[in-house]
Amino acid sequence: MTENGQQPQKIHITEQPVAVVRERVPMDALTGFFGRAFGAVMAAVQMQGASPAGPPFALYHGMPGETVDVEAGFPVAGSFHGTGEVASSTLPDTDAFEAIHTGPYDTLGTTYDAIRKSIEADGASPADSMWEYYLTDPEQQPDPATWQTRVVWPVA
Repeated sequence: MTENGQQPQKIHITEQPVAVVRERVPMDALTGFFGRAFGAVMAAVQMQGASPAGPPFALYHGMPGETVDVEAGFPVAGSFHGTGEVASSTLPDTDAFEAIHTGPYDTLGTTYDAIRKSIEADGASPADSMWEYYLTDPEQQPDPATWQTRVVWPVA
């Protein structure tokens, strides 16, 4: 069991079409990037008659440092083709470990540590990318202690 959530579980994820904005972003500018990216993706998806098929997410390419290579958007249902800064992409078909983190975003490291330990205990190595589904809207639930984030970390 993690300090801020559930025991990591091994899962299999099937490929999921997504619409995203991808940028290299300074860590202290992520909140602004997410707001802009989620808005741009939602507008582009709706303009094409597609619809969100799940909560907003962020896919991180590599371990964050001062900056991070990140995609932010939504899983999509229906036909969507990239337009402008919004790209059509997929989350991969893969084996992974996941856990639900409860609490503020700045404590997500505890959940990542628990997942990494579970991956290694299973005899595998963590992949160099991972993603988070934001299950709670901070504007509707202003108390960070109640926020829930589903963390998915594929195995290499």
